[in-house]
Parts: sequence; C-alpha cells; structure tokens
Amino acid sequence: MTAGRPPHSPLWLACIALASLFHSASAGATESASTAVVWPDNTAPPVRQPLPSGADAAGDIGPDPAGAGPARAERAGPADGTAGTDADAAPTQTPRDDARADLWQRVRRGFALPDLDGDLVQRWEQWYSTRPDYVERMTQRGARYLFHIVEEVQKRGLPTELALLPFIESAFNPQALSVASASGIWQFMPATGRDFDLRQNLFRDDRRDVMASTRAALDYLESLHRMFGDWHLALAAYNWGQGNVQRALDNARRSGLQAGYPFLRMPDETRNYVPKLQAVKNIVLNPRQFQIELPALQNHPYFVAVEIDRDIDVALAARLAGMSVDDFQALNPQLNKPLVLAAGTPQLLLPYDNAEMFRDSLARHPGPWASWTAWVAPRTMRLAEAAQLSGFSVEQLRSLNRIPAGMMLRTGSTLLVPRTGRAQSDVSERVAEGAMLSLVPERQAQARRTIQASAKGEPLAQLARRHGVATAQLARWNGLPANAQLKPGQQLVVLSAPAPGVRAKQGPRAKSRETRQARQAQGSRIKVAQAQPNSRR
Repeated sequence: MTAGRPPHSPLWLACIALASLFHSASAGATESASTAVVWPDNTAPPVRQPLPSGADAAGDIGPDPAGAGPARAERAGPADGTAGTDADAAPTQTPRDDARADLWQRVRRGFALPDLDGDLVQRWEQWYSTRPDYVERMTQRGARYLFHIVEEVQKRGLPTELALLPFIESAFNPQALSVASASGIWQFMPATGRDFDLRQNLFRDDRRDVMASTRAALDYLESLHRMFGDWHLALAAYNWGQGNVQRALDNARRSGLQAGYPFLRMPDETRNYVPKLQAVKNIVLNPRQFQIELPALQNHPYFVAVEIDRDIDVALAARLAGMSVDDFQALNPQLNKPLVLAAGTPQLLLPYDNAEMFRDSLARHPGPWASWTAWVAPRTMRLAEAAQLSGFSVEQLRSLNRIPAGMMLRTGSTLLVPRTGRAQSDVSERVAEGAMLSLVPERQAQARRTIQASAKGEPLAQLARRHGVATAQLARWNGLPANAQLKPGQQLVVLSAPAPGVRAKQGPRAKSRETRQARQAQGSRIKVAQAQPNSRR
C-alpha cells in the first residue's frame, strides 16, 4: 500500500470528474449510498483518518455473558447511529462526499451471512447495549485497522461480517494474549499461526502483525468454508477447531439429528460465538436502536507501509514519525523488542501524514539508527561466560533479556545487547528469522561422568590434560587443590553441558520449575494484555 496523491493532482481531478459523470447517470436509479466511489489504494487521499479521542492499544478484551439478561431492545427501521451523521436525513452527496463515504455503510452493504435469532443473540445484544463505554473503547481501537480488514475481505469476495470478528476475538486489541496463548486481534494459537506462516521468534510475533494476521485469518476462514460449505460451521471451527466440528457433525448424523450449527453439541464458548457476532452485526446495522453511538470512520486507509533497509530502534522510529511510542506500537504490535530488524520486518506501518514526516526526518538523521543488536551464544554456557564473550556484564544481560537466576543459555540462544563499536553491522536474516532464547537450569545442564587416575597415580593436572578439561575446573568439581597428586585408580567427577537437544532426566517439580522460568524469560514484550480464555486453534 502506498501513500495517496495530493488532492489537487490531475489524477485526483480526473477521478472526481468520472465520479461526477457516474453519479449523474445513476441519479434516481439507485440510493445515494450505492453511488459511493471507493478509491483504489494508489489514489487514496493523503488525509489521515482522525482516530477518535481516547483510543489506545490496551483495554478490554472479551465480554463475559454471565448475568446478561434475555431482554432485547425493540427493533425498528434502519438507523445509522454513526457519530456526526443523521440517519433520518438523506442529504445529496457530491462525488467527493461519496469518495469519503462512511466505512460503516460500506460494511453494512457487504453483509451476506444468514441471520441468527434466539435467546443467545438477544443476551449478547443486551450485554453490549448496556455497556456503551466498552463498545466505544473497542470501536476506537478498531478504527486503526478496520479499513484494511474490509479491503482484504472484499478483495476476496467474502461477507463483511468477517471484518467484525476481531470485535469478538480480541476487542481489536492487537496485544491481546489469552491464557491459552492465543494472540493478536485474530487470536491465533502458536501452532496454527505457524501453519499459516505467522513467524514467532524472539524479535517478533506475526500473530500480532495486523496485515500478516489478517491475511492468515482470511486464508483460514476460506479453507474452513470450503471444508464445511456453511459459514456458521466455518466460524464454529475457527473457534473450536475443524476436527471438533467435524466430529460433532458426524455424531449428529449418526444420531439422526440435524447437522447444522444450531443443533450441534458444542462447548459454551462456541455455542455463544456466532450469536455474539450476530449481536455485533445487529448493532452495526442499527446502533441507535441499541443506544450505541459508533465513531465516524471515513472510507479510506488509516495507515501506509514504509520500507526500511536498516535496523532501527523503536524509540527513534516513533520520534522521527512524530508519534508516541504507544501509538507507534499500536500499528506495529508484532515487535517484541525495542529494536526493529530490517531483515525480518522490512516495513513499518504509519499513518499517512506521519509516514511523510518519517521519510523526511530519517533522510536528515545524522546519527546511528540502532543502539541495540543481537548476540548469539555459540554453545551452551552460563551467563557469566556469555557476558565475558559479548563484552557486557551479567547484570546487563540478565536485565535486558529477563533471564532468571540459575539458568544457562542453550546453544544458539539469542540475546539483545547494546550495539558497540565492534558490533555495528545489522542483524542477519538468519538470526532475524530464527532468533530464540532457550534456557536450561544450571543443575540440569551438568551431565556427570567419572574419570580415573592411572594405576600408578598421577598429578591432577596430567589427568585433566588427558581428558581435555581445565585443571582448575577439575579441581573445583572435586574439591581438590590444583596441584593435587592423585592416588592409583582414584576416581574424579567431570561435569559438562549435554549435547543440544539432550535433556537430563528430571522429576515433575523440576519440569514445572523449568517451564515457569523459561516462560518468564521469553518476554520483554513491549505490552501484553490478558484476554478471555480461548480453547480453539
């Protein structure tokens, strides 16, 4: 996606003229909403869509139906309910007005899923209608991303109800992380994310990448629809898993029951999933009837992709774009570290006007782009040895990378370290695409073996040389002085790190402790918000 042309360029004026001819020819034959001009990506006006006040990257994740009653607002005729519009009036629109038509109207015109009705839909309608502040925060966050999602949905000829799914999945919070480890606005589980080419490593998690995760979610939904031939079943499978839905269908058929979404036996979460989406759809169709006011969203892109060819600090990129770090992260939520690796993340998403500022400021920036880099452990080692090899203190490495005490680095583990004079080159593609931090407890890492002195006895130093270990280490492991004279056949202990992938046997408590410590160390995310438990994908 590229930035738009100036509003008075020849191409812009030509588009207005064509739209005007089309509007005149269509007068009286269609409603004014149907004559809206949708600008192609390469001619979108370079006016940043204003984000409603109060929008942020954190906040509520998913509603809880508990306590929501069955009462529902009575439905009447269609009403817009969008902030700054009048649903009861139908003012004549100029071609320029049509070109910037309300994005909500575009979403409504694309609805195509069969409607559900019933107690669950009514319950969720009431749940949302009695929480207007929650709906406002959710839609404010979605204002950044909804145009892009609607574009991608309609390019594939899919129903626009699918563009509302992130309201259900994550409340449009790109940092949402469920207790089941589903992440991002589309809430991909780690394994399913990998199945759809969403890379997850130390420096980035593409499940939180707005563009990549939208592509993956629509790929997944299309494949589920091909599998089941029914959108309600496809949505249930997106939530619960296709294997579970297929088994539920098979069981229903064997029992002589109807094999449709309303009739399947399924968990409560999946049972509520499509009714919740239907409730959101009904509110978007008729917000005023539910006492909800949707923020006005213009029908053009909010952000543009800007290419980078060198590593750059997150803080510097935000400053050069004239943005706060929080706003920058809201459009680039996949970043796990305060460093953008050009080899793994070659483009940044920025609002239109900020993109131009970023390009200009970056071209004039006199200093280095990055103050951080990556260091890879060549072998399994203690943090003290890594500090010696990398040139930084143990305290620095432990703090920057959130490494718990008593943990060792496995071979190939990547650490974030300050960039120094001897490490000025950008991080390679191999590291950018495969960076990981793998830890092992120090006690577990020490494989024990015994060695034996000769039949005549010998100095400890001679035995150490024969087995390729340092004299001082062998002495320390066995509580002997470095100049000790060993007795004939005396046995000594040698400790060594296991080969990569080899794990020492451990009990359940040790496994649990290692899991907790490893999870602690995997972080240093810029932000993480807790979401509802999500059992699928």
